[in-house]
Amino acid sequence: MQGNPLLIVLGPTASGKTRLAVSLADALNGEVISADSRQVFRGMDIGTGKDLGEYVVDGRAVPYHLIDHKQAGERYQVDAFKEDFYRVFEFLTARKKLPVLCGGTGMYIHSILQQHEYTSIPVQQEFRARIQDFDIEKLRKILSTYPVAHTKHADQSTVKRLIRAIEIAEYLNVHPMAVKARPEFNPLVIGLTADVEVRRARIWKRLESRLENGMIEEAEALIKAGVSKDMLIFYGLEYKFLVAYLSGELNFQELKERLFTAICQYAKRQMTFFRKMEKDGVKIHWVDTQHTDSIETRAIELYKEHFSV
Repeated sequence: MQGNPLLIVLGPTASGKTRLAVSLADALNGEVISADSRQVFRGMDIGTGKDLGEYVVDGRAVPYHLIDHKQAGERYQVDAFKEDFYRVFEFLTARKKLPVLCGGTGMYIHSILQQHEYTSIPVQQEFRARIQDFDIEKLRKILSTYPVAHTKHADQSTVKRLIRAIEIAEYLNVHPMAVKARPEFNPLVIGLTADVEVRRARIWKRLESRLENGMIEEAEALIKAGVSKDMLIFYGLEYKFLVAYLSGELNFQELKERLFTAICQYAKRQMTFFRKMEKDGVKIHWVDTQHTDSIETRAIELYKEHFSV
């Protein structure tokens, strides 16, 4: 088996990726590492869809990492995730456990696969203000004036990404960064997909269950525990709409309908990001959850093919 194996399960919300990742971890002597930007927070369970009950297979608890890792109200970003991921990855491989990275936060997964070292570079608002009104061609011209070593991995497809690339290049001119030594791994990426209408139906069914099982009460409890409404809004999606409901800005039916629409839009953005990952050279083995009889069987076949088990 070449390198340290890393099995990755990704997909949009409500695609069944947690269930598959847990099943694979149980079958392949592994443990799950969460790649979810909000499940990292304690007390945010129903709103983030943690589904902790799924981490038990036939009475056996499957260990998981980077869930309930931070206190609700704190912030967490991609650079912190990377440091946490590598720490857990080395811990698991030292114990001969298969790391199964699972989540829908594409940026987190992409930062690992592409070895993005520049995620820790801070946003520089004053610098951005000087170039934010330039058109894409002018931004590309500006980027070309920096050393190639600072720009060779830049995405020049949009104004937003060019501004970030120039910001990084400018920062590196003043603050050279030493490349960190990272453990090597051999990744297999499995993606779960389904027809859009099937995905929407799953999202609706899941949303109804979450509302019936205390999602609103969870948001109330977080506020009572001292998490500000502004911070819940910052966490986005469910919590943004739950705050609006609790503040009297939405009635229950409006909450349900608008939240459903927002989650569907989020799932679409997730799929768009995964397609971008493929354009960047990440090979994703897609499994159609609608037409595959046994998703776990197919995933294990891919695992054995990839790692020549």
